[in-house]
Amino acid sequence: MAPRPTTLPLAYRVFFLIVEPASALVGAFYAHFRQSTYLALTDAGSAPAASSPVPAGTSVALSQLANLYVLFALNEALVLRCTGDLTVWRVLLLVLLVADLGHLLSLAALGRPAVYWDVAAWNAVDWGNVPFVYLGAAMRVAFLAGVGLGGGGGARSGAGVGAKPRKTA
Repeated sequence: MAPRPTTLPLAYRVFFLIVEPASALVGAFYAHFRQSTYLALTDAGSAPAASSPVPAGTSVALSQLANLYVLFALNEALVLRCTGDLTVWRVLLLVLLVADLGHLLSLAALGRPAVYWDVAAWNAVDWGNVPFVYLGAAMRVAFLAGVGLGGGGGARSGAGVGAKPRKTA
């Protein structure tokens, strides 16, 4: 029997192919081009004074972080968009879920456990570091659990856009 095309739910396509990659590019921009702002929003107490330059080692680390944000964005926006293989989607989203957990765990170094739940205290970077990561992780868990995928059968057809994976019979 010929493979039947299956369309991913719109929520997955919009989030994984557009919203999250765009958000990662915003993070890359701030980590590379607005380093003082990025550091002050991450932890004002340990950030260099606004009138001081960002230390060279910190600047390099932030530029490397920006590069990883770009990698994250490209993996989602391009790799997922160019394949119709649900196995590729699942593996990539599983890897990103592990990264989500690492991202959330890294915030423990701030010494502010409330950063995970104190909505009133969140600034722009906290909104990206906590609830947006929660949302991304929840979307990945839902996808990996097969929510909205009509049984979650793995596809092997490699042709097509990520929005239209093929499901084998």
